[in-house]
Amino acid sequence: MDEKLIKDINFIVEIDKMKSIYRRTEVINEKKREDDAQHSWHIAIMAMVLHEYCDEEIDLLKTIKMLLIHDLVEIYAGDTFCYDKIANGDKKDREKIAAEKIFGLLEEDKGEEFKALWEEFEAMETPEARFSASMDRLQPMLNNYNNGGGTWKEYSVPKEDIYKRIEPVKYSSKKLWEFVLYMLEDAQKKGYIIKD
Repeated sequence: MDEKLIKDINFIVEIDKMKSIYRRTEVINEKKREDDAQHSWHIAIMAMVLHEYCDEEIDLLKTIKMLLIHDLVEIYAGDTFCYDKIANGDKKDREKIAAEKIFGLLEEDKGEEFKALWEEFEAMETPEARFSASMDRLQPMLNNYNNGGGTWKEYSVPKEDIYKRIEPVKYSSKKLWEFVLYMLEDAQKKGYIIKD
């Protein structure tokens, strides 16, 4: 048997665990939490649909790859609720260790490519990474809005924290940022977001 193929297959089997990593965000109009695989699929499709609104030229295939692999580290590091300030304290360290482990399952070239994409996503310094981060932040916002406040309401998340979390959209798309501002103001009017 081809050793490289065996590594690839073992990696594919291992990443099935993404379906068991549950996020705080609920699926729209259902009382069940989404898993990491659903989230990654959703934001990859969002990038395909919304990339025309990006203010910078992006490599869409690279962006989709980034979105599909960015949460693989959560197989070992777990999902960290974005508004949990204490749990976010050591998130970077936990995820860095997890990245070495998950991408280390692949043969060296492929593992390094995936790890580099993950690091690029985390740094948010390239057009693809900025747009990827925008999709990653916009998706739970859409879910929360369409679920009557979702985790914003459940955890009494202050408006200031929500704006800070969604801010990457501002740096990748003026049009999407206008939409975000409209939606958040509307969410506050509807009582989905607590007043500061």
